[in-house]
Amino acid sequence: MNNYETEARSRWGTTDAYREHEQKTKNYTKEKWAEANDGLMAIFAEFAACKDSDASADSVKAQALVAKLQAHITANYYTCTDEILAGLGKMYGADERFKKNIDKHDEGTAVFVSDAISVFCRSKEILGGD
Repeated sequence: MNNYETEARSRWGTTDAYREHEQKTKNYTKEKWAEANDGLMAIFAEFAACKDSDASADSVKAQALVAKLQAHITANYYTCTDEILAGLGKMYGADERFKKNIDKHDEGTAVFVSDAISVFCRSKEILGGD
């Protein structure tokens, strides 16, 4: 188990989402992992392009990308509730490892994604969502 897996198990190993992730991915082939991870990185590339087009984090395009990200995580890893998504958004903007990985697409993308997720989750609370 690599350091990231050890950290994830230590932080979230007792959660339903972690157990779901283990169950959902237990039979993933190397190719399926690559497909899921490449899809995730492609969404971050779309966020970079959105940011570079001078769209704001609350733009329709950015908000559609947040929904796409949430759906991708749910389809490939675990059910990404609004609460989990909000936590991911905070990590994307604050954890240097996430920032470095996401910002490979363009400097500032991680913070843009974090801001867009924050808007998305706040708007769902206002609208009476999850």
